[in-house]
Amino acid sequence: MGNRPIRVLVAKVGLDGHDRGAKVIATALRDAGMEVIYTGLRQTPEMVVNAALQEDVDAIGISILSGAHMTVFPKLIALLKEKGMNDVLLTGGGIIPEDDMKALNEMGVGKLFAPGTPTSEIADYIKLWVKENRNF
Repeated sequence: MGNRPIRVLVAKVGLDGHDRGAKVIATALRDAGMEVIYTGLRQTPEMVVNAALQEDVDAIGISILSGAHMTVFPKLIALLKEKGMNDVLLTGGGIIPEDDMKALNEMGVGKLFAPGTPTSEIADYIKLWVKENRNF
């Protein structure tokens, strides 16, 4: 793999029309030296996974505020497994109750971040995960 930057796909899934948070994260990850692909609003899980496959990303960050996280994340995990993308981090953030976060983590979703989390914490988490789980 050499020394290429970490590639992260940032996406908004579903009908949630608010993308300011996703754009802030995308900018922060770029500032942290990552290559960021931002898919924009109203993506389906299939669109996200297909884009991640095409772009050969190390991580997928989903911003979700719509309350559909218990549908969206399990669907994404299933699609990633189906495509053999078991070494891609699925992380994200938004308004997700703590019990749901725990349940999603148990299903294989990475750390999830609540609104107001410092962007440096998210960037550090992705960097560490990639270092530990991908052959860089």
